[in-house]
Amino acid sequence: MVTFFIIVLGLTPSLLSLWFARESSARAEARLQLAIDSFAARGLASLQHSLQRSPDQHYVEGVGYMIGDLTCKFNARSSYIRCAVNPSGSCQDCSHYQQTD
Repeated sequence: MVTFFIIVLGLTPSLLSLWFARESSARAEARLQLAIDSFAARGLASLQHSLQRSPDQHYVEGVGYMIGDLTCKFNARSSYIRCAVNPSGSCQDCSHYQQTD
């Protein structure tokens, strides 16, 4: 009887670990399926919309994409900030525009 108790006591942690691992795997799979279903419900249109570039985004070889008027002296030369003087405004009809030298 003591031998049986020792065997059961020795196997209990590994059995509990196996049970917890299976439960965790099932939860992760359910969350992944929920994310896949959510993405499918949104459709590819929203993905394509997010991948479209803005009309004033320009590719510069060796640098990457930059936004704004690249001929302006105050252009931030960044893909995130348009202008050092007017970061969120448009470049058209900007009162601070100066041609680069």
